[in-house]
Amino acid sequence: MPGPDALDIAFAAHPREHFLPRAVVAEAGTDGPLSIGYGQTNSQPRTVRAMLELLDVRPGHRVLDVGAGSGWTTALLAELTGSGGVVIGVERVPQLVERAAAAVGGALLGWASVRSAQPGRLGAPDDGPFNRILVSAMAETLPTELVAQLTPGGVLVVPVAGRMLRVVRGEQPDDDPAAPSVTEHGTYRFVPLVSD
Repeated sequence: MPGPDALDIAFAAHPREHFLPRAVVAEAGTDGPLSIGYGQTNSQPRTVRAMLELLDVRPGHRVLDVGAGSGWTTALLAELTGSGGVVIGVERVPQLVERAAAAVGGALLGWASVRSAQPGRLGAPDDGPFNRILVSAMAETLPTELVAQLTPGGVLVVPVAGRMLRVVRGEQPDDDPAAPSVTEHGTYRFVPLVSD
């Protein structure tokens, strides 16, 4: 797991308020979810930190951020990968894509981007495989299509049916993505994960 130093540096480098709509910037220091419009939220900082600890991002990793929302997690992930990495954020709400892309661009993270999610497709299969995938929306069942986008030994952190899961794909390229190693890490609430 990344040491507290790496996460502390990432959070300090990319303050939450830089990624929030003007209407809620004053609440940036609140340890709770904040509305970013269109039925979406910017997750509670304590939750984001817990997810990043589980994800264990390393310098040079290729990372997918599903449900990028405000772009905050995309920026944090990019700080953790460093300029040798690649971070792709996907978001289904066009207005949020525009705002998040501008915020990430303003953070001068040239190896990170936010784009529109492809309708009917979960993740970014054409851009994989990824060493790490972070999902900031609640799935009903384990999304095996995202596990299939991981490298061998890659890690997916995703809330499923109220539980935070850390999913590790098998170490061999031909290991079945439908049979990964899965551990549970507490109870959480998120907006629903959809791929329409």
